Amino acid sequence: MMIRTPIQQQTHLIIAQEDPLQSPDLVRLKEKECLSLLQSCKSSEQFKQVHAQFLKLGLNGDPRRSGSLVAACALSDWGNMDYACSIFRQIEEPGIFEFNTIIRGHVKDMDFQTALLLYGKMLERGIEPDNFTYPSLLKACAHLSAVEGLQIHGHVFKLGFESDMFVQNSLINMYGKCGEVKHSFRVFEKMDGRSGASWGALIASHSSLGLWSECLRLFGDMSSEGCWRANERTLVSALSSCTHLGALDLGRCTHGYLLRNISVFNVIVETSLIDMYVKCGSLEKGLSIFHKMPNKNQLSYSVMISGLAIHGRGKEALSVFSDMLEEGLKPDAVIYVGLLTACSHAGLVSEGRRCFDRMRLEHHIEPTIQHYGCTIDLLGRAGLLDEAYDLIKSMPMEPNDVVWRCLLSACRVYQNLELAKIAGGKLFQLDQHNAGDYVLLSNIYAQAHQWEDMARMRKDLAQRALTQTPGFSAVEVKRKVHKFVSQDKSHPDSDAVYEMIHQMEWQLRFKGYIPDTSQVLLDVNEEEKKQQLSFHSQKLAIAFALIHTSHGSTIRVVKNLRMCSDCHTYTKLISKIFERSIIVRDRNRFHHFQDGTCSCSDYW
Repeated sequence: MMIRTPIQQQTHLIIAQEDPLQSPDLVRLKEKECLSLLQSCKSSEQFKQVHAQFLKLGLNGDPRRSGSLVAACALSDWGNMDYACSIFRQIEEPGIFEFNTIIRGHVKDMDFQTALLLYGKMLERGIEPDNFTYPSLLKACAHLSAVEGLQIHGHVFKLGFESDMFVQNSLINMYGKCGEVKHSFRVFEKMDGRSGASWGALIASHSSLGLWSECLRLFGDMSSEGCWRANERTLVSALSSCTHLGALDLGRCTHGYLLRNISVFNVIVETSLIDMYVKCGSLEKGLSIFHKMPNKNQLSYSVMISGLAIHGRGKEALSVFSDMLEEGLKPDAVIYVGLLTACSHAGLVSEGRRCFDRMRLEHHIEPTIQHYGCTIDLLGRAGLLDEAYDLIKSMPMEPNDVVWRCLLSACRVYQNLELAKIAGGKLFQLDQHNAGDYVLLSNIYAQAHQWEDMARMRKDLAQRALTQTPGFSAVEVKRKVHKFVSQDKSHPDSDAVYEMIHQMEWQLRFKGYIPDTSQVLLDVNEEEKKQQLSFHSQKLAIAFALIHTSHGSTIRVVKNLRMCSDCHTYTKLISKIFERSIIVRDRNRFHHFQDGTCSCSDYW
């Protein structure tokens, strides 16, 4: 005996009734029942059964009823666009609702080009668009290009929908995703009335382009107006901005805003909070949130493992990975990148090798070039340069620039000129436009006192008109981020900063500090080298923070380059002399300086 689901039972009852065409009242009753069943469909098969009843009742000729069928089939979670299109094609005179629905369905199905083609067909039939037409079309344009978006914007303007808030929000979002943030801002400025979604769309458009400072400024403007509550998407954008800027105080403020306005955090918000705290140097707070999470997903574990990795807490990262496996969650390729990075930063060579093998043999994840890059970095940091080079030669894919750059960086640390030449040559074959590669190899030549080769590298750099992003250090003081570059005198407080540098150096002499002039890779005398070292950006940022923060408070610095050994020694001693905890996030990892020691144990 066949067991029917509730919807099948109801459908069976309809079929079992006498022919409904004999009674108009009964037709209307059956129509209501069918529409009710339509809302209850949980799968394509259930929908087809209800559709059969529409056909049996002769209701398929009415565009309104067919439109309901198209909407249910195209927009539901179990949606079947092929079937929805077949119903749509049978409608003799589809109206604006039916076209809007099928366009929206194609956008939901990621078939953006078809959505635009249907819009063109709609116009050819003389059907006037309405304000529900354009949000879906603009969403499609966001995934295509700004050219289509500009054309649709022209239609919006021509047909008088430019003042509709939903259309305006969609325009802001579309331009932002297409990288045209100026157009996003222009639409926003012209709005007579703005909603929280308007602010959110503008903030998200800046976030997608990495305009983190602007994101926070806009979030501050939105909050100062006091009449809009940020939604979770906007708050995640604000947290992401704090994460990238290393702005912990601003991140804490955003966390406070979340606590005041949202009663229950979802997994995405909690994971964003963890990411913000660990990447702003507050690892313990990130761990606290992580351990209190009632539900963790794969991304939560991935963020926590990566966070522990950049803080050099490799063994803890491996422990969190074990917890994840015990919860029955399967690791993916991204989690293994975090694990290999954790082993690399902590010098856990044996554990890293085991992770690489376990990934392939136990979890059947084929290593990508990123996994090979992490393993080569692991070996290179440990000084196993020949083994790293052998692994590069045995890779099943062609090594990319990241792989060769890992080897080149290790060659600089361990002063292996021969391998550096090989790695540098491969990099120049692969990428003629990275100034950092020329600078790195020229620095290795300088370490070996091969000044002619160094000059040749610098000459090649100039001839190719390549420019290197200058190194900088940023420090947050009183919720404002201050940025410094080496030898910087552009800051309004530069006189006070330079005076503090002199005071710091005076006290460092009593602690036995000797500047490591080997870090100055210029053919100049020792005094000039010492002068160059004195005003590295990290030292300027720390001096500024010492002036403007209270005794005992933590100093947090964010750098865009790897920390040099002289700045590392300097900062260790400063943490002891001034009795400060100093946390520095460089390009690769965090360093926690406390009482004259560093969390990296001088391994970075």
